[in-house]
Amino acid sequence: MAVLGLTKARSMGPVADAVERAGGSPARVFRAADLPLRLIEQPERFILLRDQLRLLACAAREIGDPALAARLSMEAGVPGLGALGQSVLSADRLDAAIARTNGMMGRMLQSSTRLELIAEGEKAYWTYRVTDASDVGRQMNELLALGYMLDLLRRFLGPGFTPHRAAVSGAPVTGRAAVELALGAELSRHSIALLSFPAEHLCAPNPRRLPRMPAPDMPPAPIADDLVALARHLIALQLLERRPSLPALAGRLGLSQRTLQRRLGTRGITFETLLRDVMEEEAELLLRHGQLSVAAVALELGFADVAHFSRAFRGWKGMPPRAWRRLMLAQPKPPAP
Repeated sequence: MAVLGLTKARSMGPVADAVERAGGSPARVFRAADLPLRLIEQPERFILLRDQLRLLACAAREIGDPALAARLSMEAGVPGLGALGQSVLSADRLDAAIARTNGMMGRMLQSSTRLELIAEGEKAYWTYRVTDASDVGRQMNELLALGYMLDLLRRFLGPGFTPHRAAVSGAPVTGRAAVELALGAELSRHSIALLSFPAEHLCAPNPRRLPRMPAPDMPPAPIADDLVALARHLIALQLLERRPSLPALAGRLGLSQRTLQRRLGTRGITFETLLRDVMEEEAELLLRHGQLSVAAVALELGFADVAHFSRAFRGWKGMPPRAWRRLMLAQPKPPAP
C-alpha cells in the first residue's frame, strides 16, 4: 500500500470559522468532504492529508474564495501550530527557528512532507515537498505551507519582508491575484514549492522571543505506512460520526474491501477485531478522562443503549463500566513533575 500522508486536524476549526464568516455552511462543507464536524473539537487528532485538502477545496467552493488556503495559514500564523509553533518562536535566531520547523514538522504535525533549508552563496532557499502518494490538492497544500513559512520569516524580519521568490509546483494557480494578495508576495512556478531570500537573514535575531519552553513531547512517528495502525486510527475517526464499517474504511484507504480483508488477514487480524479493540480503547478514554455519563459514552460509541454497551464493556474488562470508572478514579494520581 502506498504511504498516505497524515496531518493534525488543527485547520478544521479555522476552516469552519472562515466558512461561517463568509455566510457559508460549515456542516455542508464537512458533509461534502465526508468528514465529521466534531473534528473541530479535537485538533490533536491526525487525519489523512488528502481529507484535509478535500475539506479545503469544498470550503473554497462553498464561499468562492480560491485563496482560502493561503489566507488561513497567514491568519493563524505560526502560533496556530500549537506546541510546534511555541517551540519555533522560542528560537533565538531565524536559522534555528527554521531548523526546528524542518526537524519537528513530520513528527508533530504532518507526515509525508519534507522541509529543507539550502544556503547557496548569498541566497537561501527554504523548500517544501509533498511526498504523499496522492496528487489531489497538492498545490493547495503548498499554498497553506507557504503561508506559515512566510509568517515565520516576517516574525523575524518584519511585516514588510518580501521574499526574492515564492513558488509553487503544478499548474497555474487558480485565482492567482487573490492568492498573491493573501500572501503578500508574487508567485511563480517551480518543480517544488519554495521561498528564497538573502542568506544573511538567517542570522536575524528573534525580536519577540517566547520564553524557552521544555522540549515538547515528540509522539511516535505518524503511522501512515503501517496498515493496521492506520486502520485503527481511521476507525477511531469514524466513531466521531457513525458506527465504523468495513466499506467506509476500505474507501478511506483507497482499497477494495476484499484487498483490505486480505491484507489484514496476512497480519492475523480482522476488521471486527480492530473495531472491538478501538472501541475498548475509546471507551477507556471517555470513562477515565471525560465527564460524560455512561449513557452518553454508550451513545458516543454507537451503541443502541446502555445495556448493550455494558455487556460489551463487561466482556472487555470483566466488570461494568461504572465499576471500572470508580476503580480508575480511586487510583492515586502520579505526582506532578
